[in-house]
Amino acid sequence: MSGVSANRIAIIGGGKMGEAIVAGLLASGFAEPSDIIVAEPSAERAGVFSAHGVTTVVDGRDAVADAGVIVLAVKPQVIDVVLAQVAPGVLSTAIVVSIAAGITTARLESLLPAGVPVVRVMPNAPAMVGQGMSVVSGGSEATAEQVESVREMFEALGRSIVLDERYQDAATAISGSGPAYVALFVDALARAGVRQGLSRDVSQALALQTLRGTVELIERTGAHPEAVIDAVSSPGGATIAAIEAFEASGLRSGVFDAVAAAVRRSKELGS
Repeated sequence: MSGVSANRIAIIGGGKMGEAIVAGLLASGFAEPSDIIVAEPSAERAGVFSAHGVTTVVDGRDAVADAGVIVLAVKPQVIDVVLAQVAPGVLSTAIVVSIAAGITTARLESLLPAGVPVVRVMPNAPAMVGQGMSVVSGGSEATAEQVESVREMFEALGRSIVLDERYQDAATAISGSGPAYVALFVDALARAGVRQGLSRDVSQALALQTLRGTVELIERTGAHPEAVIDAVSSPGGATIAAIEAFEASGLRSGVFDAVAAAVRRSKELGS
């Protein structure tokens, strides 16, 4: 196992994101199946992980017993209950990583034995296909080296960056919730094509490849998005007419409001 110094990585929670983490770690070669143990009470979900060759247990307390890295892949609403169960068995040398949205490292530290380092991470849904974006923040007990080792671990799921925790809610509202915004736009664009006579399959294929290609264009050229808009918008043409319609409908202000709403909700979850 590279990067993180640990005897074993314990994943508490066998949901889709837990599955994405395991799949990414194995596919990238960051960890071997023998390095990972997953705590998941559902036999059906545990079977998914067994198919990867990793060990599964029903009780989280069994998973953390000899784990050097413990990933809390559970909903924020149950984080207190889960930690009440597993905290007594957490090794003093372990790093606890939480992907629970809105839950601060200070709150997690208060639920764990004194001195246990905590690192907060917000991955997103594209991690399931190796194209995730993970935002990593260390708590008061975590060293820069430990934070970096966790960042390297989540790099196996796509890309990852380290940010001060005060930016986590804003980052979550963009990259964590962002796939839903993008999917909404793709769906709207595809439906608009259907309204103009295209088949759903053709319209969605056009929308998806255009989105994919535009992202690649911006990344490869380093162009500002506004420059791409200007390059595509001929004077008096169809594109500028569409952009004006978007602006008149309040697209930008709608995005601002949506992100602000997500930030507020993230803060509420952590309170």
